Amino acid sequence: MNDGGADPTGGGNMRSDLMVSVGTILKVLRAVGDGDLSQRLELDFPETHPVGALAATINTMVGALGEAQSVASTYLQEVSTQIDTIERQREAIRNLSIPIIEVWAGVLCVPIVGILDSVRAADVTTSLLAGIVQKKARFAIIDVTGIEVMDTQSADHFLRMARAVSLLGAQCALSGVHPNIARTIVHMGVELQGLKCYRTMREALRFCVRHNDKTRAASPKPNGKGK
Repeated sequence: MNDGGADPTGGGNMRSDLMVSVGTILKVLRAVGDGDLSQRLELDFPETHPVGALAATINTMVGALGEAQSVASTYLQEVSTQIDTIERQREAIRNLSIPIIEVWAGVLCVPIVGILDSVRAADVTTSLLAGIVQKKARFAIIDVTGIEVMDTQSADHFLRMARAVSLLGAQCALSGVHPNIARTIVHMGVELQGLKCYRTMREALRFCVRHNDKTRAASPKPNGKGK
């Protein structure tokens, strides 16, 4: 006669194994949820058993997630590389679009072509100021021969550049002003105070060279005597 706690069919052991398997499944699922896709289930149930089928399905799902993660990681790396390449190309284009040319000793020239918006004006100003400091330039010529239309905002950008240049102890000149630009500036009432204007870059350069020569001639000699 069996006592009340005995289970001759072994149901107790089966329930115990089932609970252990469920605990293992939950542990693996938590690990997968935390990003660990290396986990795999190895249970003592065949795939024909519901628990075994569940374990096989979870293993397949985790494997697919791992492959998808690998593909996504490769794709992100390619995108990152492409973004870096685009940024380098953009920087190269920006540098080409803002050439700082030393046309004479101590004289820099910045040819402006196209539309001068706030972003480009900031880039031009930054490059120009850096060039003045690096070359120890005394003059900066902003050539606008390539600009046929100028609005109030563009004129304001040039005035700001001239002020920034003067703060470094250099002089700024504007060359290549078209007649229609001159009429527009006068019509808008923009005061180009402190910014010398010349019809061509040659005339602006001539002024800078002459002024530079006069300054050198007037400077005292190393022994303290003038020329």
